[in-house]
Order: sequence, then C-alpha cells, then structure tokens
Amino acid sequence: MVVKTTANDVATEKRTCVVLGGRGFLGRSLVARLLQLGGWIVRVADSSSHSLLTDPSVSDSLLSNALCSGQASFCHVDVRDISQIIIVTKGADVVFYMEPTDLDIRDFYNCYMIIVQGAKNVINACRECKVRRLVYNSSADIVFDGSRDILDGDLSFICPGKFKDMLIDLKFQAEGLIRLANNIDGLLTCVLRPSNVFGPGDTRFVPLLVNLAKAGLAKFITGCGENMSDFTYTENVAHAHICAAETLDSRVVSVAGKAFFITNLEPIMFWGFVSLILGGLGYQRPYIKVPTWMVSCIVSLHQCRNDKLYNYSVSPHYMLQLASRTRTFDCSAAQNHLGYSPVVSMKDGIKLTIQSFSHLANVSFYTKYGNFNEQSKAEKMLGSGIVADILLWRDERRTFACFFTLVLVYCWFFLCGRTFASSLADLLLLVIVALYGHGILSSKICGFAVQEIPSSRFKVTESEAQQAMRSIAHTWNKGVRRIKSLAKGEDWSKFFRVVISIYLFKSIQAYSVAVLFGIEIDALRILIFCGIVELKGLLLRKLPASISSFSQHDNVLNQEKVPARVKEWKQPDHALVVF
Repeated sequence: MVVKTTANDVATEKRTCVVLGGRGFLGRSLVARLLQLGGWIVRVADSSSHSLLTDPSVSDSLLSNALCSGQASFCHVDVRDISQIIIVTKGADVVFYMEPTDLDIRDFYNCYMIIVQGAKNVINACRECKVRRLVYNSSADIVFDGSRDILDGDLSFICPGKFKDMLIDLKFQAEGLIRLANNIDGLLTCVLRPSNVFGPGDTRFVPLLVNLAKAGLAKFITGCGENMSDFTYTENVAHAHICAAETLDSRVVSVAGKAFFITNLEPIMFWGFVSLILGGLGYQRPYIKVPTWMVSCIVSLHQCRNDKLYNYSVSPHYMLQLASRTRTFDCSAAQNHLGYSPVVSMKDGIKLTIQSFSHLANVSFYTKYGNFNEQSKAEKMLGSGIVADILLWRDERRTFACFFTLVLVYCWFFLCGRTFASSLADLLLLVIVALYGHGILSSKICGFAVQEIPSSRFKVTESEAQQAMRSIAHTWNKGVRRIKSLAKGEDWSKFFRVVISIYLFKSIQAYSVAVLFGIEIDALRILIFCGIVELKGLLLRKLPASISSFSQHDNVLNQEKVPARVKEWKQPDHALVVF
C-alpha cells in the first residue's frame, strides 16, 4: 500500500508526542502512522497493564522495532489519575487523546470518570507540563440524535444537547471541555469528529455484524435501505490527527479551539457498506426490508434480556437510528484548514478490513477448499458483460428482477388464455393505470419514501427522435426491397419464409399463445403410453417363436389393462387434434 504524505507530515527534527489510548482501536493506527512518517518520538500511554513487547500482534511490526530502538516507549496510564498523566506528558510537544471505545455502557460511573473526568485530567496535566498542543478525538455522533437525517452536515450544525445514548452525551461534555481549554496557559486545542470509523482492530461494528450474521439477523434491512452514510477508514483518522497537530502552530485562528468533521469523502449507502463487509466475510448479505418501527419494538422487547447483542459499548436503539437514517458530513473545513485528504480509499479500506477479520469469516466448503482467485469456466465463457452479471448472480437485485420479469411475461402471455394482441393491449393498459396511481400517491407510505418519477424519463430528445425515424426508414426501405425481390420470383426460399411468417403472425392475432404451443397433459400422457405399447409389440414380433409364445399370455393381460380412454383413442373413427 502506498503511503501518501504531505508537507505537514514531514518533520525536520525529532519531536515528542504522547498518544493517550495508544493501545485502542484508533490509537494503534495513530502510533503506526507516526512511526511510518518518522521524525517523532512516540510515547504510547494506555491503561493496558501489559508491555507491548509481550503482545504477539506487534512482535514483527514497525512498533516492536521502534520500541527496541528507543523511538517508541510504553507506559501504563490511567486517565482517572492525573499524576500518571503528568509523568508521561513531561517534555512532550503534543498530546493526542484517543478515548477507549470498548467501555461498558452499563457502568455509568466508570464511563463518566474515563471520558469526562479523564478529559479534565488531561487538560490540567497539559497545562502543568507546558504542553502546547492537544488534539482530541471526538465523534460525529455528537451532532446526531436520531430524530432526523443529516445531509452534508457542516460546522454550523447545532448539537442537539440531549442524547439517547449515554456515551455520546459524555463525549459531548468532554469535547466541550477540550474546546473551552483552548488558549489558556498557552495550550492550543483542536477536536476531530470522525464519522463511523472502521478498519483492522475494530471492536464494535464489524464484530457486531458478524454476531448478527451468525444469529441469522443480518439478513434484515431496517427501513428503506437507501440511507447514505459517511464511513472513515482508521488510517485516514490517524492522518487527520497528525495534520491537526502540525497545523495548530501555523494557523491558530482557523484551527485552535475548533472542531472538524473527518470522512473518507466517499459517501456510501449504509446497507451497501454492510453488504460489502458481510459478503466479503462469506455471510448472507441483507435483503429483507423491515419497517423501522417494527424493529424498534422488537429491540425494546429484547432489551430486558441479557442478550449477546447488547454486550457492546453501543446502545441498540442508537444502532437502529444509525442504520435507518441518512448521515453525511461536509469535510471541506478539514481539507481547507488542516490540509487533510484521505490516504486510503474506501475500496482499499474495505478490502484491508475484510482481510484483517479473516478469522471471523464464515468457513464453508467453498471458502475452505475453493480457490476464488481462479475464474470458473462459466465466467471465462460468459465474460464480464451485463448478461454475465445477470446469469452469474453478480448483481443479485438485477438477476432477481430479470427472473421475476420473465415469470410475469410467461404467465401474462402464455397462461392467460387470451390472444397475443389482447394480452399486449391489457399490459399497456396496466402500465398506464400503474403510472397514474403512482402519480397520485403521497410522498411517504407507512414510513417508506415514495420516489417520484421525473418527467424527463418520458421526454424524447431530438437526437433520439431522429435516430428512431432513421431506424423506421431503414426498416421500411429494407421491406420494400424484399417485396420487389419476391415480386420477381427470384428467391423461393425467401418467399416461403415470408409466407410462414405471415401465417404465424395471423395465428398469433387470432388465437391464444397457450392454444398454439400447448398440448394437453392428459393427451400427451396417452400418446406416450400408446407409443410404449406399440414399441413393446414391435419388439415381441422380432423375438424367436419360443419366447414369443411364452410371452403371449402376458400380452393378452396387458391388452386388458389398457385404459378405456386409450382404447377409444385407438379406434379408427377417433382423431387427436393438436393445435
């Protein structure tokens, strides 16, 4: 993977930084990014009680090498104890405060002490140690209360002030403390609000999706399924923190004391993102749409139980709101003032995330023994066109739509008993009635938004009209030339083809398709039975005389068992009419 760097990332001399929460989900990415860029002496501070050297996950990583060389160090720090924070922040140029994301929402006191009181302790420790810059990792959740959609929310978006999720409420208070501490005793602060962070090491979102998939609940889509969301890859969040720290010195007025939304700049449908993650891990993608109010009632009924769904540091009702609401943010302020731009695209971020959670993948026969890098024979023969995508179920929605359309066409034209012309006329009438009914529907029905069909869909451009007229003229001229050729009697094969085509067209207009191409099942059964009897008689006549006399008695019995309808059918005065 190519690491992009900006001018702000490159340091001319070694500087010391402290990463509080450096062993958490986001903290690990920030530490790795700092060590990748160089020019930083990184102090990893976390409440984890074990040394980084004993952690097998980093034994062969850049971090372990930095620990051995002295470029990085580890210190056990509890943010509830200010004395421990002071020890690790002495002599530091900048402090990155990354809160833990795996808190138990059922322990309010512990959450308050870590988030709110921890923020107070970090601020006081930075003042005492004369630390100049403090970058706090907040969340875009603090402007979202679940009551309405957010489309391109910017810094002017007003925070609700009242939250249904306890952790978001506490984080909102901590962010306020960090911003109010700006420019006091020489401390410059900055707050970042990343939206829906994902990536390797995620302890919340991806594990929750996997558990839902294993429980058979991930197949349901809450709401209309078209709500957009901003997801941010963890390395992009780390890059934004470094940009903020570098910019605090040079652009104090536009950055210090401010909050900035951080995204991947690639909004995506929430359920599309979920489908990519689950599909990449080998689980069933969501496809059944369920109204939001119904899911909310089910969640309320199950919330009183000690279920696996609620053992995470997130409220189930908040997850429901997140899954059913549009939530996108404007990241232009971070681009203009911090010089931020994503270093990992959404596509690459999803791919890296799926690879990191391979241990949670659905192990089946195909995932265990199949080689997915090699194309199958069907893929090689069909290629990568639209027909191949439909036949190989690459786009499940399009494939199902085509299959459903074929079934409807078959039932409408072949099984209805009407003529082709009347079936086509009824179909056009049905389309007109459906369009008229769609036009008078309200914008919302049972919580589902009804999209209006734009009038431009029914307009024909001048170029399209000219192309259609050219096609009609070409077809007309081609027909005239064929008629002249038939009039001269030069091509008898073409003459018979035209006669047969006209006859078939006349039959389609006069009779139903079912009568033209169908044969009664009962008559077909009788025909097959009589054919088998005649074939048996032919074989017996070809056998030697001894065997033929032996089976004569059996033939008599078989003749007696022939159904009455077969005997009637075999009479000379009876004919089977097949259209």
